[in-house]
Amino acid sequence: MAMAAPGSVCSSSSLLDFGALDDPCHRLCSQFTGTRIRCGVAPRSARLAAAQRKRLAAARATLLQQQQQIIPMSPQDGGKDFVTDTMPVVPAIDKPGGMWTKPSFQRKTKIVCTIGPSTNTREMIWKLAETGMNVARLNMSHGDHASHKKVIDLVKEYNAKSADNVIAIMLDTKGPEVRSGDLPQPIKLEKGDEFSFTIKRGVGTEKSVSVNYDDFVNDVEVNDTLLVDGGMMAFLVKWKTSDTVGCEVLDGGELNSRRHLNVRGKSATLPSITEKDWEDIKFGVENEVDYYALSFVKDAQVVHELKSYLQKSSADIHIIVKIESADSIPNLQSIIDASDGAMVARGDLGAELPIEDVPLLQLPFSAWFEQDEIITKCREKGKPVIVATNMLESMINHPTPTRAEVSDIAIAVREGADGIMLSGETAHGKYPLKAVRVMHTVALRTEATLSEEDSPCTLGRAFKNHMSEMFAYHATMMANTLGTSILVFTRSGFMAALLSHYRPVGTVFAFTNDKKLQRRLALYHGVRPIFMEFSDDAEETFSGALGTLQNRGLIKGGEQVALVQSGKQPIWRSESTHHIQVRKVA
Repeated sequence: MAMAAPGSVCSSSSLLDFGALDDPCHRLCSQFTGTRIRCGVAPRSARLAAAQRKRLAAARATLLQQQQQIIPMSPQDGGKDFVTDTMPVVPAIDKPGGMWTKPSFQRKTKIVCTIGPSTNTREMIWKLAETGMNVARLNMSHGDHASHKKVIDLVKEYNAKSADNVIAIMLDTKGPEVRSGDLPQPIKLEKGDEFSFTIKRGVGTEKSVSVNYDDFVNDVEVNDTLLVDGGMMAFLVKWKTSDTVGCEVLDGGELNSRRHLNVRGKSATLPSITEKDWEDIKFGVENEVDYYALSFVKDAQVVHELKSYLQKSSADIHIIVKIESADSIPNLQSIIDASDGAMVARGDLGAELPIEDVPLLQLPFSAWFEQDEIITKCREKGKPVIVATNMLESMINHPTPTRAEVSDIAIAVREGADGIMLSGETAHGKYPLKAVRVMHTVALRTEATLSEEDSPCTLGRAFKNHMSEMFAYHATMMANTLGTSILVFTRSGFMAALLSHYRPVGTVFAFTNDKKLQRRLALYHGVRPIFMEFSDDAEETFSGALGTLQNRGLIKGGEQVALVQSGKQPIWRSESTHHIQVRKVA
């Protein structure tokens, strides 16, 4: 189908070929052929089609409930290859022309794995990738450049050898952290004990320890609550001098060297990007990572500063801001606007806010933002969002998760997160592969139960000035109606990202001739990025793409696919013409 941009005329009506379809959905799509799409009240045929889709959805839900056994509940139930693990979402319904012909369904929510001592070998990185990892995270709070360079090289080696999968690389900066100093041995503290923290260097006794932050005394006030490692121990500030803070132990435990310190309800007045962070950022530029996860972002200015540096360095690296500081909450909108995506880092944020306020983040204008609202804000801007911290924390030491952790994953998936992250589970945990398998199967199962009845949400004002948003919306509607996957060809990633954030039911197969873009798209919800060289002949490229998908078992003969030609950079079309085709795979 060809659709004309404003001010242009599209005379072609031959691109759309629905075969022998004869139903309201066919009439809904065919009314667009060779005409402009008009906004306003939907025509009667569109309303009938919507009602028909709801009836079909109800039928599918009933049939799906009867066929729950096809959905893998555990790795043992669902096949051996979790990268290409597919499942039919929609049971076959006998309709002319192949309507609802069991489109292949793959996990859409992406998995971010932190690489550490448990997983930094070639064998483990291969296994993580084959088990379901989509993004490899380098935590710059640990390790050195040599160890991280080894991981980067191994991931790049995997990408070079894998024909069916690609892994993005994310460098997570350490950020400004306040830590206690070294102790000769762990100190056992009990409730009511007295203990002090000092900015004097080299102190490490049973009664006092150094802090690495010179303004620590100025940031702390009497009656503040000081937390160790996000709340593993707690101290009440009783007094302070020019260089020492005296405390009473509220929640005891064992205090070790170099522990992370927070003051509940406050953020340290450190710069968001430290000298160490700049060295790590330069390391990322030299090694061509795909994403930076920028820690403790307090305002948009620091994002602009980093983007300016990357532009001067000719580095094409996207910035994911980590929402983990109480100071970031009032500036949340401007931070997201400036960034390329966001991460909800609930651990540190939970340490700086009262526990009861973690799910409800209050902004000055009295709007309440829950986790799903932050996700929605990112989606409105067409930017990926990752939910992180403690998702399968118990699996660091245990082979099975808690029921609460499984529910936590399901909630993030239902809220529409692009990615869900594993930290210690894969960095230093005892069961890294099992943790990825659990995350994979829970996400896959949850996605299979999401309702298909609703139309895709509007994306907001992020792309209102570009014709492609309307085409992405209608391509999603058409693909959902017909039960098809979507093919898009992209050099910038714009259209693939736009389709991703409309959350079509089927997979978005994004073909690109840019390997770096292929890696970056690995984070986006529902996008399967595939590298291929583009021919000057559009039809030759289309046929090659369909052949690639068939050879890899991602589509089958007789299936229909929606093919989208739109976006900021025209490929095989004039700038004023946009196309949506529906093709039947030979």
